[in-house]
Amino acid sequence: MTQPSPLIHARGLRRHYQRGQVTALDGIDLAIPKGRIVGLIGPNGSGKTTALKAILGLTPYQGELSVLGLNPSRHRDRLMENVCFIADVAVLPRWAKVSQMIDLTDGMHPRFNRARCVEYLEATNVRMNAKVGTLSRGMVVQLHLALVMAIEADLLVLDEPTLGLDLLFRKQFYTNLINDYFNENRTILITTHQVEEVEHILTDLIFIKEGRLILNDTMESVMGDYAELLVKPEAVEKAKAHHPIATRTMMGQPVFLYHNVDQLALAELGEVRSPSVSDLFVALMSKQH
Repeated sequence: MTQPSPLIHARGLRRHYQRGQVTALDGIDLAIPKGRIVGLIGPNGSGKTTALKAILGLTPYQGELSVLGLNPSRHRDRLMENVCFIADVAVLPRWAKVSQMIDLTDGMHPRFNRARCVEYLEATNVRMNAKVGTLSRGMVVQLHLALVMAIEADLLVLDEPTLGLDLLFRKQFYTNLINDYFNENRTILITTHQVEEVEHILTDLIFIKEGRLILNDTMESVMGDYAELLVKPEAVEKAKAHHPIATRTMMGQPVFLYHNVDQLALAELGEVRSPSVSDLFVALMSKQH
């Protein structure tokens, strides 16, 4: 059976600045199918924002790139009919009324479903005649969610979407996103520094460093390939013999990270567990590639 074409496909994707002196993307290959929730994680200056801009047709690039079967540079207007991009859910014009935000979104996006937006807001305390500036931060989140989830886009791109929100509203944002928006025909691409808040919803994980991908796999594979070992004090030397790729200390106890090592053998040396995405991120970012 022929496999469906990836929703996002990149080959040898490159982007240079300052007349080639600065490399933001260094030969990236990507193949993201539909119906996935992908975390694109990297430190500041790693190239993740440049990658998003290329995908959205906002910056030139070298190499091959196809998004929803379109070239982002040549067909951005057509592409954005099926894409929704959100940078910060807390940023909406304070002077505008809720009803005006709905009108604005309706006029801007051809796949905005006004009825669905209104229906979602009716289940909240957000009122149509209220100005954004008078809403609590939680209500602003609910309004932005209603606007986003009423856009029937094939690709939703979220760039630090919960920046500046407290823990309660960040959790609410992702819970509603999964329960009320995501389905097998939609793909969500998320960049965030709050890795621990999204790891439970991700289906795929990408780490980017200095313009190169150092991890690009499904969460299922990542959790199967990597293991952490809380080493028994008397087993440290034996644990080192299995060649950990990173080490750290937790409450005085050594913790070793392994890649593709027999976990049954490790279990004899201490407690084996799957690493958190944030711990894996720190370890791989610190490792020389």
